[in-house]
Amino acid sequence: MKYPINEMYETIQGEGFYAGQPSIFIRIQGCPIRCSWCDTKHTWKLLNENQVEPKNIINKKKSTKNWAFLNTFEIIYFIKKYNWKAKHIVITGGEPCVFNLKILTKELEKKGYSCQIETSGTHTIYCSKKTWVTVSPKITIGKKIVNSAIFRANEIKYAILNNSDVIKLKIFLKSMKKNIRSKLIFLQPINQDKKATDLCIKLCLINNWRLSIQIQKYLVIP
Repeated sequence: MKYPINEMYETIQGEGFYAGQPSIFIRIQGCPIRCSWCDTKHTWKLLNENQVEPKNIINKKKSTKNWAFLNTFEIIYFIKKYNWKAKHIVITGGEPCVFNLKILTKELEKKGYSCQIETSGTHTIYCSKKTWVTVSPKITIGKKIVNSAIFRANEIKYAILNNSDVIKLKIFLKSMKKNIRSKLIFLQPINQDKKATDLCIKLCLINNWRLSIQIQKYLVIP
């Protein structure tokens, strides 16, 4: 299988459970969800006119709509070619779970990497058993979450701007019942908004949840 890749680069994971972890990001082009607060809107559309050579999407200097098809072994080839030292792979998007990621994650694990998928939970997740799955449900914009995605998730990372988002989160958690009990729950304030951050901190203290503050944006790194 070939994947439309928007970019590949090495950086520090800034969000959720693996915050602070040196990581190689593989960003897949194409997303049917399209959240208004999305910070990677350039990945939404998968247009033939934006297809480029694979070398042009590795270590991009700026965000673009350009993408290239890469299969599993080409992805591993570029990781080795650039001599990246990180051993954690983050597969993100766009919406990566539009694609079957089982072969990709298994082959990366064979090479000694741990894998993480960041998904909205709107598609069935196909990956290795060891892959860490981060589900960021987009219930505030009415997107239906696949129950199997919640069941497979290792962590729930929920974006919050105001109290209405909190109400929707509580309804969502109640509806998931036992599927949610063993999950780590992270609250992430949208766009570093001060009021949203204060609200997230308050909720984390009350519910013993965790805070995700998008470290990469404070450090101004990719």
